[in-house]
Amino acid sequence: MTALVILSGGQDSTTCLYWAMAKFGQSNIVALSFDYGQKHKIELQAAKKISQIAQIEHHILPINTLAVLGGNALTQESITVEQQAPDTGLPNTFVAGRNLIFFTLAAAFAYQRQIHDLVVGVGQTDYSGYPDCRQNTLESLEQTLKLGMEYSFKIHAPLMFLSKAETVKLAIELHALEIMAYTHTCYNGQVPPCGQCVACQLRAKGFVEAGIADPLLNQTN
Repeated sequence: MTALVILSGGQDSTTCLYWAMAKFGQSNIVALSFDYGQKHKIELQAAKKISQIAQIEHHILPINTLAVLGGNALTQESITVEQQAPDTGLPNTFVAGRNLIFFTLAAAFAYQRQIHDLVVGVGQTDYSGYPDCRQNTLESLEQTLKLGMEYSFKIHAPLMFLSKAETVKLAIELHALEIMAYTHTCYNGQVPPCGQCVACQLRAKGFVEAGIADPLLNQTN
C-alpha cells in the first residue's frame, strides 16, 4: 500500500514523513512538495534534501496562482511577517486557499498513481490559527475529494492533536530527530532561522518544552 506525503521541508511534515515510513514502509512512500511562489523557497531545498536522505521518491509541483493573488506575508515581498494580522483576525502568513488547493492537487496526483492514503503535517494544537489546519476542514476535504473523484481517499494527520513538544517526542520515537537538522521552518527564509517569526517561535517552544536541543540550531551555530 502506497501513501503520499505532502512534504513542505519543515519540522512537522518531516515528522509525518517518518511516521508514514513506519506505518506503510519506506519503499511505499512518495513525497510531494509545492512551489507556490513562497518567499521562503529554501524549504523546497530542504524537502529535496530530506527525501534524498530518507531515500524517498520526491516530486515538486509548481503553482504560481497563489503568488499572483498575493495578500499575505509568505508570497508578497511588500508584506512582512511581523506586520499585524488583517481584519479577519488571521495572521498575515495565512495563504487563503493554500491547503485546499494542495489537497486537491495531491489527490489528483495520488489518483493517477492509484494511491489512496494522503499524509499531512497539519495540526490544531500549538499552531498559527489557520482554519485549513483544523480537523473539521480535513474531514470535509476528505469527503469532497471522495465525491469529486469517485475514489477512496484517507487523509492522515498524525500531529492534529499533538502539542509541539509532543511532536518533538514523536520525532524521537520515529528516529527522525537527527534529520531535523535539515528541515526549514523560518517564514523569513533565514539560515540560521530568524527566531522571531511565528513559525520559529512555535518550533522553539516545542523543543524547549520537550527538553531537547533543536538539531537545526546546533548545525547552524
